[in-house]
Amino acid sequence: MSRIRVGMGYDVHQLVSNRDLWLGGIKVPHTFGLLGHSDADVLIHAICDAILGAANMRDIGYHFPDTSAEFKGADSKVLLHRVVELIATKGYRVGNIDATICAERPKINPHIPAMQQCLAQVMGIDIDSVSIKATTTEMLGFTGREEGISAYAVALIEKD
Repeated sequence: MSRIRVGMGYDVHQLVSNRDLWLGGIKVPHTFGLLGHSDADVLIHAICDAILGAANMRDIGYHFPDTSAEFKGADSKVLLHRVVELIATKGYRVGNIDATICAERPKINPHIPAMQQCLAQVMGIDIDSVSIKATTTEMLGFTGREEGISAYAVALIEKD
């Protein structure tokens, strides 16, 4: 079994009114929020899938199904912490994360340092091991029409 492994994650959620916008574990001021069974933190969900994929442990929907009342309205930071605990059962820990949020609005860059701090704390890793970038889709597609937000993440996990 490899000492280091890499996984990739992707998630998308629809923007709707009357919901808070949670990204990277923090509440971001916006007129819309993301629709989902949990708090719909698209960034954390992509990170969870990347970590789980690296450990060959399926995906977030397998471990935390949206059909389960236990996860209704769940704080995605709790799910991320549980994912870190899951990969530890196979002897892995998170090495680093590289993630990208795709959104036209709101502007993400001012919130990135707080997201990095929050995610590093939840995963128990150094803040320098959490890279978050933001981009738009130049007003193309569902993201460009501001119908939703997507996120991509790559995770490196390692064994001691």
